[in-house]
Amino acid sequence: MRKLQNGFTLIELLIAVAIIGILAAIGIPNFSRFQARSKQSEAKTNLKALFAAEKGFMLEKDRYSSLVGEIGFSPERNNRYAYYLASGGTLDDRSGPTARIATDANGISVDTFKYADAEADPATWPTGCGQTPLVVDAPTPSFIGGAAGDIDADDTIDHWTISDQSRSLTTSGGGGGGHGHGHGHGHGNQPGNSGGVPCSADNANPSGEPANDTNDVDL
Repeated sequence: MRKLQNGFTLIELLIAVAIIGILAAIGIPNFSRFQARSKQSEAKTNLKALFAAEKGFMLEKDRYSSLVGEIGFSPERNNRYAYYLASGGTLDDRSGPTARIATDANGISVDTFKYADAEADPATWPTGCGQTPLVVDAPTPSFIGGAAGDIDADDTIDHWTISDQSRSLTTSGGGGGGHGHGHGHGHGNQPGNSGGVPCSADNANPSGEPANDTNDVDL
């Protein structure tokens, strides 16, 4: 068998190259998923901040608000996710180097100044769990906050929601909107999101805990 100058045979070198290729094929997708999961921490952290802002506002005003400026919710710049207190409302624009919270803003857009190729308003409501961001007034105030972002550059959007109520979320798009304490937000008969993506959240979601309605990492 002909030897290469470094002492390896040609067959040994080909085997080594094949092994490296196999390891790369296994490792690169796993590393990409790890990176995407690390990005999800942004949504969880900021939704908990939104929850705290709403609860603080409730203590002072005896109501929840659908305006992010009114409750003082303003996550740090460079956000990959957009944040919502209503669907179809106005989002605070983060396409420029400086941003101000518009008085009528119902959410925060993706920071497209930082991520120029990202969609500013990527959400598709309701989610596969039947959830839609909104604020319910008296006699029984409640709210659902939402976050949405594309964290792995595919066609699926990562959706998260949080609520002041404990929720039972189903694995189908239909009956996932019911909330504890004897009331809901009226989403029990709504379909899943327009992409037909199923609910990926845990069935039982306590008050104040973010739920990953559509897990973009696993889809």
